[in-house]
Amino acid sequence: MKTTIFFKPMILIFILAIVFMIVSCSNNDSSGDPASISFVLDWTPNTNHTGVYVAIANGYYAEAGLDVKILNPPEAGAPAFVANGTAQFGVDFQESLGIGLALDDPLPVTAVAAIISHNNSGIISLKNKGIDDFSKLEGKTYASWMVPAELPILKQTMTDAGGDFDKLKVVDAPAQDVLSMIATGLVDTVWVYESVDVIAAGVLGMEYNFIRFADTSPVLDFYTPIIIANDDFLKNHPETAAKFIQATAAGYEFAINNPKEAADILLDAVPELTPELIYASQEYLAGTYASAGERWGVFDEERWGAFYDWMYEQGIIQVPLGSMGFTNEFVMP
Repeated sequence: MKTTIFFKPMILIFILAIVFMIVSCSNNDSSGDPASISFVLDWTPNTNHTGVYVAIANGYYAEAGLDVKILNPPEAGAPAFVANGTAQFGVDFQESLGIGLALDDPLPVTAVAAIISHNNSGIISLKNKGIDDFSKLEGKTYASWMVPAELPILKQTMTDAGGDFDKLKVVDAPAQDVLSMIATGLVDTVWVYESVDVIAAGVLGMEYNFIRFADTSPVLDFYTPIIIANDDFLKNHPETAAKFIQATAAGYEFAINNPKEAADILLDAVPELTPELIYASQEYLAGTYASAGERWGVFDEERWGAFYDWMYEQGIIQVPLGSMGFTNEFVMP
């Protein structure tokens, strides 16, 4: 009798252990991928993020069996959340990703989609400053965000335009509002993105000059912004990763074809945004999320690697990354 009483609980424990192992395995292989996804922004919500908001509102994620939550970035930036697994996906930039990948202990993240197909960043200034090419920066005051690749980028564009970088006065950015900085004369120029601050300058009726880095120095046609993913998540849950990126691509493709409707969706989700700016920015991005003949989200290996080669040559990173750090696997399944 004692033997029977002893073995029944042991058999039950054994069965429960087997069930637990089966459930655990199903939660860690591609056949049982988790449906809950966290996506961390790089900054406050804006039109760079519209495709994600569209994919939520139009049910693209739900159709793929995903429940997507948008997170605001921590002080350390979106890559910190993605690297530590707090978020599975997030927004970053190729230049800052390169810094993280070149660390002695590289960030465990990979770029999985390009939000915008070509670099639309550059410098903005009031038209009366006469800065219509990078050589005209000589003798001017530039407000720096003090990020590692920033000044080497300016030096490259000034040199390529025939200017002398040593004649540029660089100061810490005195404010976050770039348009007020140049409008009040605190500085002459600052690095901006055409899709945000340049569009805002137009909406405000400012007379300005804007010159893109990539137009003067093709090696600076890097990818910014981008969507990054946690490496362990990509390895352990490739099917869910593919579903997320494909649904996200559908959101951006909707925004490309329906900019006004996409802007409405973003404004509904984030009503504190300025409608006039959002509509204008969305119209602009409809033609730049993916340039003519290009598929949204796809990275060009040659362009990606050329920029990282340049970062290495400039001493911005100490490790030659080449074409490391991205994959087209999920945007082109």
